[in-house]
Amino acid sequence: MAKGDIETYYEDGVWKNKREGTGRAFSTSGTKDEAVAEGREAAKQDKVEHVIKNQDGQIASKNSYGNDPANVRG
Repeated sequence: MAKGDIETYYEDGVWKNKREGTGRAFSTSGTKDEAVAEGREAAKQDKVEHVIKNQDGQIASKNSYGNDPANVRG
């Protein structure tokens, strides 16, 4: 199974993390900081991008922990 990017987002009063392409969150947290920390660790472990959204759903930041072509040195 291919692993997708990790998304940290707010839904139904709870901060959540899920993998792109899945319908369910793999973790929930009471605060954004806790959710971001869990999402970061999952993205690092999976070597994928971590997309962090604000409470309104807008993308706040992205961090890549995998093969990012922009970071390749030739």
